Amino acid sequence: MAKSKNAKKQDKSVKQNKARKRAVKNGNGKAGDAHSEELSNKEYTKILKGLHIELVRLQEWVKHAGLKVCIVFEGRDGAGKGGTIKAITERVSPRVFRVVALPAPTDREKSQMYLQRYVRHLPAAGEIVIFDRSWYNRAGVERVMGFCTAEQAKGFLAAVPLVEKAIVESGVILLKYWLEVSSDEQTRRLEARIKDGRKIWKLSPMDLKSYSRWFDYSRARDDMFKATDTSWAPWFVVRSDDKRRARLNIVKDLLGRIPYETAPREKVKLPKRQKQGDYKESNYPFKFIAEAH
Repeated sequence: MAKSKNAKKQDKSVKQNKARKRAVKNGNGKAGDAHSEELSNKEYTKILKGLHIELVRLQEWVKHAGLKVCIVFEGRDGAGKGGTIKAITERVSPRVFRVVALPAPTDREKSQMYLQRYVRHLPAAGEIVIFDRSWYNRAGVERVMGFCTAEQAKGFLAAVPLVEKAIVESGVILLKYWLEVSSDEQTRRLEARIKDGRKIWKLSPMDLKSYSRWFDYSRARDDMFKATDTSWAPWFVVRSDDKRRARLNIVKDLLGRIPYETAPREKVKLPKRQKQGDYKESNYPFKFIAEAH
């Protein structure tokens, strides 16, 4: 007898949970989630709310104390960088938390020193800049997909620790996070992008080409860590097969790495509204939108 749609969904869910558990045990398990039980949306939302309050406290302190913070997010396609950045920024001011996601370089930018187009986005006092991918493109996608030569990639790995040391010595708090996703989970997420009309834009032709080169990216990642995991700008690795837990863990971690206090603030009280006086409600025929919901 043919299975119902609900039964098929249950079978698929069981298979996905088994795949996640296998990822913990097998070679892909470096990225595997350490928890077998899924975090409920209710629990996730509750924890995230508390972290959002702390992020706002951090924001106000950064403005008050003039801190300069730079957060770099790297990882394979589908590792969860975008969702993590959204979780960090959805309740804070975009004037303080500034997200940088640069497109492919222009011909002019290609003629510049490689790091030049990134340096101009570094934070000034009172800013937190988040790079959704960064100068480490050269160590990853550019190297693997042939957008730079082997010598250029090697030269980058030799130079970037010195550049990052200069950034840190200028007073910038530099945090670098690598989101590690297993091959099974990456496949599941990329297939979901193909089938979901809300996510299809997240799957580029370059993502498809990159997907088949898992071990080329693994070699590039390993070389990048060996060269750039320094005492002044270390890499922090995040297991990201469980996206909800990964987001919470990252927010909690970065809050613990940036020194902040409660910024001084006057007690907020709404003032009295002015009296109506001779004002009369307008009879203008405003064009209200249809209220379908």
